[in-house]
Amino acid sequence: MDLSKHGVPLEEVYFDTFDGGSVPLSEASPQLIERLRDAIPPIDSPVYGPVYEGDWLNETDLVLGYVGGGQAYAYPIKILNFREIINDEIDGVPVLVSYCPLCRSGIVYDRRLGDQVLSFGNTSALYESDLVMLDRQTGSYWWQVPGTAIVGQLTGEQLQTLPSTMSTWADWKIAHPDTLILTRDTGYGINYERDPFIGYEESLNRGSFAFPVSAEPDDRLAPADLVVGVAIDGRHRVYPLAAFGDAAINDELEGTAIVIFSLADGPAGSIYSPVVDGQVLTFTRSEDQYVDEQTGSLWGFDGVANAGELAGTALEPVPGRTTFWFAYVGAFPDAQVAVPEAGS
Repeated sequence: MDLSKHGVPLEEVYFDTFDGGSVPLSEASPQLIERLRDAIPPIDSPVYGPVYEGDWLNETDLVLGYVGGGQAYAYPIKILNFREIINDEIDGVPVLVSYCPLCRSGIVYDRRLGDQVLSFGNTSALYESDLVMLDRQTGSYWWQVPGTAIVGQLTGEQLQTLPSTMSTWADWKIAHPDTLILTRDTGYGINYERDPFIGYEESLNRGSFAFPVSAEPDDRLAPADLVVGVAIDGRHRVYPLAAFGDAAINDELEGTAIVIFSLADGPAGSIYSPVVDGQVLTFTRSEDQYVDEQTGSLWGFDGVANAGELAGTALEPVPGRTTFWFAYVGAFPDAQVAVPEAGS
């Protein structure tokens, strides 16, 4: 790989040597770089099963959800903790399911870049304490949260974010009862029920990061606050999910109407366009569903109306990122923070 082309300082990209140490890219030997490549093995041939294949999960366990071609897919975080990267093609779209346990950043990307389809591996390196991936076609390094190439031939290129949702397994099953789920048939004898990150959020909030973070702490939120963020025309806004709880968040960003369905469990948030047949709907949360004020129709967390005048109508999902606050603001320092209105 050509290290002469890079968008971040090489000395700030750190390889995890998996022995309690780290080595900056600026000092890493080619032999070390090669040895650490895919030490956390990605999944290139994911095996899915019906919903009962998730019976090993607790109802409160988190999954990263994606819908392609009308079919829902659930990726247990307990598997992604140990695998981090999944290359797949769903409904004709080459997708990259990516997750960094150190950032709780679950993001789905389109693997197409122009007329080229990329596939991704794991460098075992981190930048801003976030996963650094590499594409196998050029060997370029990619910073996971922004989906940006930071070292190598493709430096400066950007992957397209696809709509995804992180939620509890229980809530995902309610929203998508026919979901498929990534099974533990991954080719490795890993105990996916083990959680190596218990207590990690408390450590983050004490300012103890697993790997160096260059930016000064942004105290608008705590480092480990889970946010869902949306970007429109280059402007980023995040929604701290625990602060909103069970809510419908009606908002506008760069002149575009959006609505976030937020759940206290998880916490979780999904982003949609509230425009139906040219009309901007306004939503509230009522008991276990969402209600639009214009027609009184009832909507699920999946953005589909299940009762009322608009029954069967589906809101268009909007791409977003679910991450810890420190990781989002580290990638997008100008991000705005939405706050609940007083009394809401």
